[in-house]
Amino acid sequence: MDTKKVEKISKALADPNRLLILKELRKNQDCLYCSDVYEFIDLTQPSISHHLKQLSDAELLIPVKEGRYVKYHLNTGIIDQYVAFLQGLKS
Repeated sequence: MDTKKVEKISKALADPNRLLILKELRKNQDCLYCSDVYEFIDLTQPSISHHLKQLSDAELLIPVKEGRYVKYHLNTGIIDQYVAFLQGLKS
């Protein structure tokens, strides 16, 4: 993983609301609809959309369009790569 990618992921993870979204995704079998996010975060729709876009741009989420709705899946592969990069810094 290149350092640009690590930087983008690190910035996306720096926000507590985004971390909460990822945590809830994990609880819900790695899948959430945008409308599900309103149930556990007290933010406006544009703010939630912004956070989901930041996570998607960092490739932490995989958006899948289903008609009018978007379903978000956790990208465990990119998370594994990110963790491996961080562990490489440790040694």
